[in-house]
Amino acid sequence: MKKVLSINSGSSSLKISLFAMPLEKRLAKIMVDYSAEAKQLVTIKLPQKSLVAEHYTEKATPVELALKLLKKYQVIAADQEIAAVGHRIVAGGELFHQSTEITPGMLCKLESINELAPLHNPANVAGIRDAQQLLPDCPQIAVFDTAFHTDLPPENFLYALPMEYYRKYKVRKYGAHGTSHRFVAQQAATMLHRPLNELKLITLHLGSGASMTAIKNGKSCDTSMGFSPLTGLMMSTRSGDVDPSVLVYLLKHHAFANMDECMRILNQRSGLLGVSEASSDMREIEREAEIDPQAALAVKMFVKRICDYIGAYWLELGGADALVFTGGIGENDSHLRELVSQRLQCLGIEFQSAQNQRRDLPFDFATAASRARLLVIPTDEELMIARDAYKLITAKQLI
Repeated sequence: MKKVLSINSGSSSLKISLFAMPLEKRLAKIMVDYSAEAKQLVTIKLPQKSLVAEHYTEKATPVELALKLLKKYQVIAADQEIAAVGHRIVAGGELFHQSTEITPGMLCKLESINELAPLHNPANVAGIRDAQQLLPDCPQIAVFDTAFHTDLPPENFLYALPMEYYRKYKVRKYGAHGTSHRFVAQQAATMLHRPLNELKLITLHLGSGASMTAIKNGKSCDTSMGFSPLTGLMMSTRSGDVDPSVLVYLLKHHAFANMDECMRILNQRSGLLGVSEASSDMREIEREAEIDPQAALAVKMFVKRICDYIGAYWLELGGADALVFTGGIGENDSHLRELVSQRLQCLGIEFQSAQNQRRDLPFDFATAASRARLLVIPTDEELMIARDAYKLITAKQLI
């Protein structure tokens, strides 16, 4: 048994899980929220125990706090018990097509493409440097969200722009959430008792960030997010697809001062929040939708854009064996799943309303006669990271 640490570093929080591999047993799950300046809120979940929350005001990095908690609750006795650390990296561009060991040269290359995901990659890199300093003798592995989408055919990843922009600047669709889409696709194959390389799947990662992927024979062949995680579906605070001429028009009319402000609005003030003008949380919006037409409109727009992409991917794949709902909304919002499923009946997709209310994930809520299964599968990006890290260090005999 080897202990593998999975780290998902964000701009305001850090998620860490420790796994016993290859058993894939989660030994602990830690969340560090450092959005407040004065203190850090740290929660730890241990098997068969309730969630424990603690506040820290000491000057310690999030990874350092996580390691202290693992020792405090006797999950590990010493840092040396950790055989490898896997890191989630949002954007790998065209430089990184698969999970890879982190070396000084690799880290320099990674920092050179920070602008592909300016809200995420710098935080990911900070988490790497923190872990390297605290665990200097431990192999560090980068697992890229974009890696799953690197095999997209050129007709799906290129934009209809002058080709020199791709050749010179590598402007193309990179996608995101690949670690999640890859994980639930593997779980779907297990549920369906069929090899993944024989399946056609449409995976819906619906959360604060939302994306969809068309998967054929185990590979991503199209995905909704593009050059950045901003495009595609309507999201909690991100706009999703917008006609670029709208932005030029608004800039000319001084709706915002410059492109930096424009990007802030598209990323932080749009989507469900922008349309509802009430909340970015789908749970709150659905409650308000009963009395507020604007909140109801936000829900309708969210559902419509999901169905637009389902229609496109249904044609791309030539039908699908299953649609897979995952992410915070996809896993927990039965009402949203029903609204989407109601619009799919023209494709021969039929659902069971009572089955859709189940809470014991994973489950299938399609009828026996449905042309595609409707699966609800909890995502586990941290486990996917641990799998990749363990596989790589085992293959390279780093343990």
